[in-house]
Amino acid sequence: MGKTTRFLLFLTISALLIFNVVSSTEETKKDEEDLDEDLKFLLETEGDKSDEAHDHHHGHEHGESSGDEGEDDFENYDDFEDSVDPDAAASDEDPFKVDADEKDVVVLKQGNFSEFIEKNKYVMVEFYAPWCGHCQSLAPEYATAATELKDEGVVLAKVDATEENELAQKYNVEGFPTVFFFIDGVHKSYPGQRTKEGIVSWIKKKTGPGVKNVTTVEEAETILGAEEKLVLGFFDSLVGSDSNELSSASKLEDDVNFYQTNNPDVAKVFHIDPKAKRPALVLLKKEAEKISNYNGKFTTAAISEFVFENKLPLVNNFTRETAPMIFENPIKNQVLLFAASKDAEKYLPALQEAAKLFKGKLIFVYVEMDNEDVGKPVSDYFGVSGDGPKVLAYTGNEDGKKFFLDGEVTQASIKAFGEDFLADKLKPFFKSDPIPETNDGDVKIVVGDNFDAVVLDESKDVLLEIYAPWCGHCQTLEPIYNKLAKHLRGIDSLVIAKMDGTTNEHPRAKSDGFPTILFFPAGNKSFDPLNVEVDRTVVAFYKYIKKHASIHFKLQKPEDATAASKTTESSINDVKDEL
Repeated sequence: MGKTTRFLLFLTISALLIFNVVSSTEETKKDEEDLDEDLKFLLETEGDKSDEAHDHHHGHEHGESSGDEGEDDFENYDDFEDSVDPDAAASDEDPFKVDADEKDVVVLKQGNFSEFIEKNKYVMVEFYAPWCGHCQSLAPEYATAATELKDEGVVLAKVDATEENELAQKYNVEGFPTVFFFIDGVHKSYPGQRTKEGIVSWIKKKTGPGVKNVTTVEEAETILGAEEKLVLGFFDSLVGSDSNELSSASKLEDDVNFYQTNNPDVAKVFHIDPKAKRPALVLLKKEAEKISNYNGKFTTAAISEFVFENKLPLVNNFTRETAPMIFENPIKNQVLLFAASKDAEKYLPALQEAAKLFKGKLIFVYVEMDNEDVGKPVSDYFGVSGDGPKVLAYTGNEDGKKFFLDGEVTQASIKAFGEDFLADKLKPFFKSDPIPETNDGDVKIVVGDNFDAVVLDESKDVLLEIYAPWCGHCQTLEPIYNKLAKHLRGIDSLVIAKMDGTTNEHPRAKSDGFPTILFFPAGNKSFDPLNVEVDRTVVAFYKYIKKHASIHFKLQKPEDATAASKTTESSINDVKDEL
């Protein structure tokens, strides 16, 4: 091949490449222009509420509480407590200054955080938000604890997480308040009570010897009267290997105080036989099961396991105060008895006897159904109606499966139910409203029992909103969502749907809050749905669906529909004329 031929071939190929690039660019530009043209009428229908929805959307996704009444999000037990509306205008005054003298609370920022943590051996740090009601409630307790601990080498500090975003992200702060305790720069979460007494007791235990000596009967009687639960070791000597093992075990427990004695008279006060072989150990509780004697090896691990399995009441009454202990316990599996207060005496003994068989494996809980403050919302959340009694097994918030006991509530039935629960032999229960008799609206109604038929239909791309009737963000979104569905109603391959997440459940409908928007592409229903995180406007939703839909579709503009209608009418008239 000569030079001239090669040069001509080069020019030809270059020309083809340039033509293809230009053509592709023009086609892309045309597609974009077509898309923009298609969306013009959508933009015209957007009202002022779109911006409002946009603002609410972003506030919600950052974990802010809407302040809506009736919220039953049990993934965070704090929702039982009173809250403030973060959407309200925040006061210019630091809310921590309102009810508390914070002279001993150190304010940390990005610039001084690391240096301060390095210079101080013990530092408790609270990450807070100015609008957070829980933070405001904690403020006076935190301030008084700071004052009490300042002379013991412990510093309490706070960080405004809304201002110090980098710090909050570094420590994975996802809710407020988040409290950490630093020892020589190493931190762990604070799991204790949000009271001055709780904070001080927990910190002293982490920084002190862990085990207190009891040498007189008078001391013993005072301690026994004051403590709700405690551990006492009875030794030949208050120093040595047995004492060291007990001290190490005490560091692993946040909510039980440990004591030791070598005085037989003191041991007797704590219900230990003065002539018992030493070392001896007892756990005492002011509960139905008052005394738990330890008979194992005297090692840190064995003692800790014994305390962990026996420190809780056999049955926990569900209250605002006990909610953290129940939901934050390492034991996630729960058995709950739902009964009215008048029936408690009849059914609680059976639950307590059964509970003895599952120590360290299951948490047993009693929910007083006719308690308007706590019992009723908890019952509603779990889908329990009527007066009871009902027994329900629950796998905890991460998994969230529920199982109901069929039949009478007896010790034997609860025992068998608990065994089947642990053996994973039970069929889960999911809440559902009745399937609607008609479902012809632009927005299809999804309930638990028709979820598979509507949402998991492989031939449809499905956009699903999980909402709560009381949720202000959901109410703001509703007209926008309805408008979107109206524009897309003529597309057979696409379904716009919504489900009341407070009364309906499905294992494929995981909600982190309300509203949650999920997209289920056609032909891919075995995979997890896509979490739709876009501005909550008609245009933004449309663009998202257009991008992610498995089945291609073309949006019909109103003028196109009118033209098509006229064409059809003209054709009919022509046929009539011919006839």
